[in-house]
Amino acid sequence: MNDISILLKIGGAGIILLVLDKVLTSSGKGEIAAITNIAGVVIILLMIVSIIGDLFSTLKTMFIM
Repeated sequence: MNDISILLKIGGAGIILLVLDKVLTSSGKGEIAAITNIAGVVIILLMIVSIIGDLFSTLKTMFIM
């Protein structure tokens, strides 16, 4: 598995979200900054869901056999 790559993707997405939030907030577009933050969190959660699915399938094969 690419454990390091998923961590780097999540970290990169967090940094991009931070920069977008600061730029949008400083330009007076707080509502768009909030929507951007929510969209970023949803994207990161979608990346994590696949990993959790793999974890559950691994646990299932370990304990059923």
